[in-house]
Amino acid sequence: MKKAIIYLIEFIAIQLIVGFIVTLVWQLITKSEDKTTGMLITTTVATGVVTIVIFLLTRWAEVSPNWIRTRPWLVLIWSVIAAMGALIPSAWLQEQMPELPNFVENEFDMILTNRWGYLAIGLLAPLSEEIVLRGAVLRSLLSKPLFANRSERFNIWTAISISALFFALIHFNPAQMPHAFVIGLLLGWMYWRTGSILPGVAYHWANNSIAYIIYNIYPDPDMKLIDVFKGSELHVLMAVGFSMLILLPAIYQLHLWMRRAE
Repeated sequence: MKKAIIYLIEFIAIQLIVGFIVTLVWQLITKSEDKTTGMLITTTVATGVVTIVIFLLTRWAEVSPNWIRTRPWLVLIWSVIAAMGALIPSAWLQEQMPELPNFVENEFDMILTNRWGYLAIGLLAPLSEEIVLRGAVLRSLLSKPLFANRSERFNIWTAISISALFFALIHFNPAQMPHAFVIGLLLGWMYWRTGSILPGVAYHWANNSIAYIIYNIYPDPDMKLIDVFKGSELHVLMAVGFSMLILLPAIYQLHLWMRRAE
């Protein structure tokens, strides 16, 4: 547990230090203290790249090609399908909850509406976050039982739940935390079953890519599902039900096909 917390602190420290340096250099070059889209994207990309490099070079996260050598293409495909199926149910559940503060709404709007923002949100964020949260944090939590007097399954799901909580916290935004926690449970389960971050990267990439596309189609952050479906609550519920018919079979197929490399 101690090592997992240290990894989390190191990740946050990288975000703060690299973010500060990039912001300072940007302001010195542009002679402006205003936040711009270019500055936000550059900061996000830089922190992602530095995080990946540091965690791999220091071996805080261990990444092996053994799993991909088993040619687990069905697992990767079902991971993407699961992300597609989870989108509408997740949005619907979030709408049923009390509205939480969205501290980075303006920043997300600036990044997501820029084509270079996809590099940060769609590509680097999934890879860097999976390397840290699953490849380092969850790996360390699973390495030895957290509770000696509890069953193995209890210890496994405790570790997955803690990593999911950390995943929610690193978003630094209450509005995103419930969704991030639930997805973190699924991503943790995928890592435990395979011993690889790649299924999580595939799911995370698909989730963020779909969010990026939808945000550019419906740029109003206050738009709800009822607005998308022209005020029909029935159509909203039908969409949720149809999505569950995608999500649940995808999770079942993942359960059947996921396995560790020998």
